[in-house]
Amino acid sequence: MKSCFYKSTRSNDLTITSSEAIVKGLGHDGGLYIPVKFPRLEKTFDELKCMNYRELAFYIMKKFLTDFSEEELLYCVNNAYDEKFESKDIAPLVESEGVHFLELFHGPTLAFKDMALSILPYLLKTASKRLNIEKEIVILTATSGDTGKAALEGFADVDGTKIIVFFPEDGVSQIQKRQMVTQRGKNTFVVGIEGNFDDAQRGVKEAFADIEFNKEINDIGYMFSSANSINIGRLVPQIVYYFYAYLNLLGEEKISQDEKINVVVPTGNFGNILAAYYAKKLGLPINKFICASNNNNVLYDFINTGVYDIAREFKKTISPSMDILISSNLERFLYEISGNDENMINGLMKDLKENGKYEISNKMKEGLKDFYGGYIDDKKTCETIKEVYDSSKYLIDTHTAVAYAVYKKYKAETGDKTKTIIASTASPYKFTRSVMTSIKEGFENYSDFDLVREMSKLTNKDMPIGIRDLENKEILHNRKCKKDEMKSTISNILNK
Repeated sequence: MKSCFYKSTRSNDLTITSSEAIVKGLGHDGGLYIPVKFPRLEKTFDELKCMNYRELAFYIMKKFLTDFSEEELLYCVNNAYDEKFESKDIAPLVESEGVHFLELFHGPTLAFKDMALSILPYLLKTASKRLNIEKEIVILTATSGDTGKAALEGFADVDGTKIIVFFPEDGVSQIQKRQMVTQRGKNTFVVGIEGNFDDAQRGVKEAFADIEFNKEINDIGYMFSSANSINIGRLVPQIVYYFYAYLNLLGEEKISQDEKINVVVPTGNFGNILAAYYAKKLGLPINKFICASNNNNVLYDFINTGVYDIAREFKKTISPSMDILISSNLERFLYEISGNDENMINGLMKDLKENGKYEISNKMKEGLKDFYGGYIDDKKTCETIKEVYDSSKYLIDTHTAVAYAVYKKYKAETGDKTKTIIASTASPYKFTRSVMTSIKEGFENYSDFDLVREMSKLTNKDMPIGIRDLENKEILHNRKCKKDEMKSTISNILNK
């Protein structure tokens, strides 16, 4: 097997192994790690469709993590995708409303982030052992709601690590917040910031990039790494479920050999849709990438104009995990469509930092031809939840509703009848108020936890294990800080 090495999107002076890329998280120059050369899959789809989720994850991830031994990677995969997922299929496909919903929310925190963050702690621990790292690794993470809890759950009480999660104090759902602030684990720290997700993400990136701050942290025995999808160890596991969905359709004879599909992804930080794009680079037959946005529609504008402009009002919506204006993973995609031009990427990122916008070249705009961008507002999101439930009794969350509504727009505009997978990124139980008030009146005075019980009655299903008794759990994390106090907060936590 050919070795897979990694480099930064912003320079060509350093090539490293997957273990080093996972531990470092972010490039030495502020760029994101990408494979120097993409691997190819030797097995046919007929061979792959016989694999279960764990077998497929091992096969695909081994192509990217070539410095891991087979025993090490099997250990990581088998410990990640086990009984903590409430569905034996890990990521089941549900056919409804003429599309296939890929349910990515059956993990312990009820969101798609579990698909990668269940394995990242094992990858990181294995990688640090391979590299003989003695310093304690501090996971710095910004979250718009779901990454935080999934990362906390994955890293809680993992030896040799601490995890610090920053979240927008007023920018997540009550269920999401409660999941985080009740997290157990002596190595877990949760901080609400006075700001939005972009502020939290910017603060984390600044902590990584500050050489003096990193020296100060190293001197007291720590080093930083990331659990956000800027970490290649987060992104690679996400490629697997797009293959798994396609192979399921093939196995059930819903599609024919090599038939193309569309993929619809509710998109904020661009990581989940980038994983689908990477799946296509590996040979998955994808026709169109449908990028669905809410009112924070910076990606919609970019796909349709080639201009990325964050000079706009940040809007709080009922799909908060997409309330993002600076989509970090877009940098990896820009690198691809620039023809791997590091100088071009540096110029674009400089423009974004200094002017709040950039415009890609006409040649790069040609790389957008496989993408469709659409967006909807909160009113349409609510209407879509009700429409799907009334039609099929299938309950979807606010983010999945954005994806389905944008797909309907796409289909109406194009007439495209290609079979379509929608990434269903969160359980409706994470956004009970928005979901329940969309389908029925009279819930205005209910608490979020009352609504959890009502949702369970409505669907005639037990509520997921991940949120049972959540309202009775002790609040363990009360830290708050201003957006410009993140580094001092990190120092205070680590110096105790």
